Amino acid sequence: MSVGDTVRETDTAEIHALLERGAAAWNRGDGTAYGEQFTADATDVTYAGTLYRGGAEIGRAHQALFDGFLKGTTLTIEVVDLRFHGPDTAVVVTRGEVRKGRPKRLGKLATYTVTREADGRWRIAAVQKTQRKRLLEALSFRFQPATRPAAHTR
Repeated sequence: MSVGDTVRETDTAEIHALLERGAAAWNRGDGTAYGEQFTADATDVTYAGTLYRGGAEIGRAHQALFDGFLKGTTLTIEVVDLRFHGPDTAVVVTRGEVRKGRPKRLGKLATYTVTREADGRWRIAAVQKTQRKRLLEALSFRFQPATRPAAHTR
């Protein structure tokens, strides 16, 4: 194994840990800790289409959600794809769900752009969340088979 491979394995583990810290903060209802996983100038496009800017605002807004209708929910995520774009940037696609209790299926997708900051820590620079529309997807694949991705996800 080369030094480059070892560095990539370490970076991959650190990015997974970043996402796990974010989920753990969500599961505790800790908006401050959730916001700390983001860069100071991050963007967060929520499932509802709201745009938040900066880790502090993302944390503040999520705390209000955790204290309100997201109280007691858990965030479950699974990394589907992780690709590096240079030594300090990666794009991560996840499948996930927010529920009270264990989700039956992970029906939301999120695309994260993560960056290594000057302090050496990986943080989320941008995230965009989307609800997967299984019926529309199935219809598209049935009537337009060429729309099916080569690596079709569950």
